[in-house]
Amino acid sequence: MAAMKEPFPPFHIIGNIYYVGSQGIACYIIRTKKGEILLDTGYPDMASQIEANIRKLGFRLSGVRILIDSHAHIDHGGGMAALKSATGAKLVAMAEDAPYFESGGHHDVVFGDRNLFPPVKVDRIIHDGDTVKLGGVVLTAHLTPGHTPGNTTWTMDTKDRGKTYHVVFFGIVTPFPNMKLTGNPDYPNMKADWDRTMRVLPTLKCDVFLASNGSFFDMEKKHDALLKGASPNPFIDPAGCKAFMDRGESTYQKLLQGSAQNGAPGT
Repeated sequence: MAAMKEPFPPFHIIGNIYYVGSQGIACYIIRTKKGEILLDTGYPDMASQIEANIRKLGFRLSGVRILIDSHAHIDHGGGMAALKSATGAKLVAMAEDAPYFESGGHHDVVFGDRNLFPPVKVDRIIHDGDTVKLGGVVLTAHLTPGHTPGNTTWTMDTKDRGKTYHVVFFGIVTPFPNMKLTGNPDYPNMKADWDRTMRVLPTLKCDVFLASNGSFFDMEKKHDALLKGASPNPFIDPAGCKAFMDRGESTYQKLLQGSAQNGAPGT
């Protein structure tokens, strides 16, 4: 956990997208003509770090108008209450995860009450395919459930050096390799939700590969290459994006095979 929270210098990724997260937990500022959108906030005690990173890039906290998230867990949404208070922004969350934000993580379908965080009011509840719009920027929310019932993958287009790129911000879309897909009374639809996610992922157009955790998309390696003037921008990585989705599918198929061998229902 400590390594995941280690500070990382904020930087411009591509187009109107900036990195403000830590070494392990990815958080993003998306610039628009009418203010900024903040995607994910890290652990509760990372809030001051995220705020400092936003300022270092020249943005004002009061300029952040909208907060969005990948999912309602302590390590990605735990700082929402603090960032909402600091910015005055409105929190937008997928319907299936909104109750967990407002309860501070109580009764999580996988972790129970082991990873609680400060509760925060959701100002707008969204559903699969809904959009968040600000200052000419449009982000589309894709429900990719399984890790949480409302786990969200966001997509948008960004322009950089005269070209338009399809950007994907993945939530957690690879199941834990030891996860039980069936038999969880707190999440009886887990298998059906993971099935849905595996159907959704191949439909996403991905030029710029980003995600909720830096390690998922080799953030540090690409950051270092970017600083050295790599061209094209290393974050333009459709091959890496496909490989990431393929790993998730492979992990899921192994879980299905294990469940079938153990005689689990619904596989």
